[in-house]
Amino acid sequence: MKSTFFCLFLQLFLSFFTFAQDVIEWSPNYKVIISDFQSKSTQIGNVNQYSILLATHMDFSFYMSTYEFMLTKNFNSKVATTFTRTASVLIAPDSSFAQKLVKYAQLNFDLTELYARKFRKKLFKNKGVLSDVNFFQEAYKPIEIEYNARIAEIGKLTDLGQSETRIEEAHQQILKEIEELPDFCKTCKPKKKKK
Repeated sequence: MKSTFFCLFLQLFLSFFTFAQDVIEWSPNYKVIISDFQSKSTQIGNVNQYSILLATHMDFSFYMSTYEFMLTKNFNSKVATTFTRTASVLIAPDSSFAQKLVKYAQLNFDLTELYARKFRKKLFKNKGVLSDVNFFQEAYKPIEIEYNARIAEIGKLTDLGQSETRIEEAHQQILKEIEELPDFCKTCKPKKKKK
């Protein structure tokens, strides 16, 4: 019985540990690298094409009582930007080409965080004491539309990351915009407006 319990505990621990290594939460210090693309479809070399699928997500979830919800204004900690390694694919003819795609992937990861911050800001501004539980839906839709338009524009402008100069320019702009929203990082507490 004890050994069965220990084996079950060990399996759960290893599953959690593997999951924790698979999903990377955005941090200003984390930089995407080639080995982060752990999908079985990833291939570098012996191909005449290139492709990238970066599994980045902006997740929003919360669980609280009605009373807690009424009194909560700051939902920053409820919005996470993540990157899933085993769902991310990188296909490139060689490692030099792959490095260009990795720079594009980093830009995309940072862009997802920028829009997570914009979403957090909208949540903070739109949440009132009498807000409905679904108040976030009105805030999310325009953010999603703006993000999709921006990543499409960047992909076209940079030829999906092949123009290193344009990638660098677009990336610097994104990082600047992230810095302009310092109150809306996941662990930040926005300053209340003075009346």
